[in-house]
Amino acid sequence: MIQVQNIHKSFGDLEVLKGVNLEVQKGEIVAIVGKSGAGKTTLLQIIGTLDRPTAGKVLIDGTDVFALNDTQLAAFRNRHIGFIFQFHQLLPEFTALENVCIPAMIARLKEADYKPRAEQLLRELGLAERMHHKPNELSGGEKQRVAAARALMMQPTIILADEPTGSLDTQNKKELSDLLLHLRQQYGQTILLVTHDKELAALADRTIEIKDGVIE
Repeated sequence: MIQVQNIHKSFGDLEVLKGVNLEVQKGEIVAIVGKSGAGKTTLLQIIGTLDRPTAGKVLIDGTDVFALNDTQLAAFRNRHIGFIFQFHQLLPEFTALENVCIPAMIARLKEADYKPRAEQLLRELGLAERMHHKPNELSGGEKQRVAAARALMMQPTIILADEPTGSLDTQNKKELSDLLLHLRQQYGQTILLVTHDKELAALADRTIEIKDGVIE
């Protein structure tokens, strides 16, 4: 499903990733761990096509993503990759339902096609009574579930989660951990997550550690 081949990434004279190789199978949950500054988030952003490597390749389901032009890459990302961020990244002026609909709106789908799916996702994630509330009216756990619904909107093959429990309390951490396992079971997504949370990492099928820009 995901093949990372000899990825290097430099910011000026600072080389953050120094030849990373990684394969992730379809339906696998992989946790990426390591100290701050080791390159975890940089690697996740490159796999998610949010940033381009200095050298190396990323293949997703056989597609060499960085051989695509910017327009093609944006369309590929929107269709195939869902993101869950530490601080949710919800638009404050939009309701939960509208936030979930954003990827479909970007793809210029018809509202009649995408709105029922967004409503269904929010119901499945226990937010039926909250879908018309704005982010400032939601708890941290509810915001993260809205973010998960948004990540699922386009039925992506891959979910990338960057410190998804980092801003949550103990109860909401457990709920999100259960949710990630549910997503894999229910929808069959391949999930990569960057985390400092040892309990969350323990739920993954395997854990890889990045140290000084390489996988240990």
